[in-house]
Amino acid sequence: MLLEDFNAAGRAEAAESLRPCLDIARWIQEIVDSRPFGSTRSLLEAAGRAAEPFTDAEVEAALAHHPRIGERAAGNSAEARLSQAEQATLGAPDPAVAAAIAEGNRSYEEKFGRVFLIRAAGRSRDEILAALNTRLAHTPDEEQVVIGQQLREIAVLRLEGLIGA
Repeated sequence: MLLEDFNAAGRAEAAESLRPCLDIARWIQEIVDSRPFGSTRSLLEAAGRAAEPFTDAEVEAALAHHPRIGERAAGNSAEARLSQAEQATLGAPDPAVAAAIAEGNRSYEEKFGRVFLIRAAGRSRDEILAALNTRLAHTPDEEQVVIGQQLREIAVLRLEGLIGA
């Protein structure tokens, strides 16, 4: 989709096009309401600021759609296809690193009660494992801030791909 098409789309169509990027209604609404955008850069900047900060309920709803890092997203939805493509950049797993990520996922879920989320695109498995281990030391409040940042990074990256920047 081109920026001009996004700007000209009806509200429902524009909102629906954003949903695979980040399915948080308030984030989508803020972006749709901010149209028209003069440039892709201004759209991406607005997307990075939208709905700041996310509520706990918004974060939990968004995380319900994300697979564990290192696991393939199920289904054929637009969001699942995006997640599959993002995690495909991780390359072939080293069995020891894959096992450590799986154990880290379990520890993270036990501590925080939700799936570990990180922008996988552009990161190696070793970088993801290091970030996972670092984030396991966070308090719930510290982690809530990081999760919001990661949701935004993922959403902006997906939006950039959607608009064809």
